[in-house]
Amino acid sequence: MTTSTIRVELPQHLRTLAGVKGEVVLEVAAPITLRSVLDALEARYPTLQGTIRDHVTLKRRDFLRFFACEEDISHQSPDDPLPDEVTTAKEPLLIIGAIAGG
Repeated sequence: MTTSTIRVELPQHLRTLAGVKGEVVLEVAAPITLRSVLDALEARYPTLQGTIRDHVTLKRRDFLRFFACEEDISHQSPDDPLPDEVTTAKEPLLIIGAIAGG
């Protein structure tokens, strides 16, 4: 089984919940997709289950966005391959808390 090292940056509230400081480094089995990265993240940090995506539908939670190489990939299929810069750990996958207001 081929794996890649993936860097993930979490918003502060999820870092606190997971008990980590700074960037998270994960080993993820190929193919490297948003779904496989989130699966690996939740497996390593079970306290994050249900916080990034719904327990049942696995859809992204409102007020969270995913960015790869400065591109918002929140509405792309979670099974699309991530960019090479992310799969080679040159760039992190960013999970960002969206801001709402009025």
